[in-house]
Amino acid sequence: MATYYQLDFERPVVELERQLEAAEVRLAAEGSEGPASPTLAGEIEVLRTRRLAALEQAYSNLSPWQTVRVSRHPNRPQTREYIGLMCRDFTELHGDRRFGDDPAMVTGFARIGPMKVMVVGHQKGKETSEKLACNFGCAHPEGYRKALAKMKLAEKYGVPIVTLVDTPGAYPGLGAEQRGQAEAIAVNMLEMSRLRTPIVSVVIGEGGSGGALGIAVGDKVGMLQHAWYSVISPEGCAAILWKEANEQTNSAAAKSLKLTASDNLSLGIVDEVIPEPVGGAHRDAKTTAATLQQWIIARLAELQRLDTQTMLDRRYERFRRMGSFLESAEAGLAAPLV
Repeated sequence: MATYYQLDFERPVVELERQLEAAEVRLAAEGSEGPASPTLAGEIEVLRTRRLAALEQAYSNLSPWQTVRVSRHPNRPQTREYIGLMCRDFTELHGDRRFGDDPAMVTGFARIGPMKVMVVGHQKGKETSEKLACNFGCAHPEGYRKALAKMKLAEKYGVPIVTLVDTPGAYPGLGAEQRGQAEAIAVNMLEMSRLRTPIVSVVIGEGGSGGALGIAVGDKVGMLQHAWYSVISPEGCAAILWKEANEQTNSAAAKSLKLTASDNLSLGIVDEVIPEPVGGAHRDAKTTAATLQQWIIARLAELQRLDTQTMLDRRYERFRRMGSFLESAEAGLAAPLV
């Protein structure tokens, strides 16, 4: 797998991949001229085994900051790629009917397996021109208003909603603030909490602050294994706490924020962690999409068995439970009121 981008902890893997790629090219060349060398075929198998072992070792114990860097890998699948891999009959819908269309937010009807759904997701962009058009996945108020308008359309027709979260945060520019960025996100959260149709949300990459929450109020919330979800990015946290964002402070901030999928699961922020292939989603988008598709179908099937009021009550209670805690009198803290 040739790549111009590599993470520091992946360097042994990348070197093995280069050797493997070169050996496979030699094998193909020999095969075109006659029988391939058994020795070369054996060498390739050894390299594949070593590569897999190196990948498993590299990804067996990632630090929170390393997880953030994996979630930002340029080859990591984004919303449009997942739509292409797991959706059929996708019909994109544009505009918020107030200001304009925001390419950082993708919406449209589609089929996932046997189910008709409304897909809503952040798009960060792959090529430089797309990244600039999408503001690197930072949606404007019109993006969140577009998302809500399409979700209400889904509610009208009784279609479940699937949201894919992948943003470092909502766009912080002056124009966005003038057009009501905070209000747009707050209204989305309010309205999503009472939409009378099943909502399944998945953090597929970055889940930054209110920009993520604006489309993540769901009945079931999942996270891909190497995604992150937090009130602020590590760099933003480091800049506030230490007045400087560098490798050391970013790493410390990422650890303190408890932003990994396992952290969010233990805190009750998400319901499940969806496994990724060895080496991350950027190494095998098709397998990741297949796993994600199965999870979405299973969760929607569970939700569709509930009556609407029960579903809404559970959604409300799910978010009311967040942040609850007990204080210990033995630790010198005040006992909770009863």
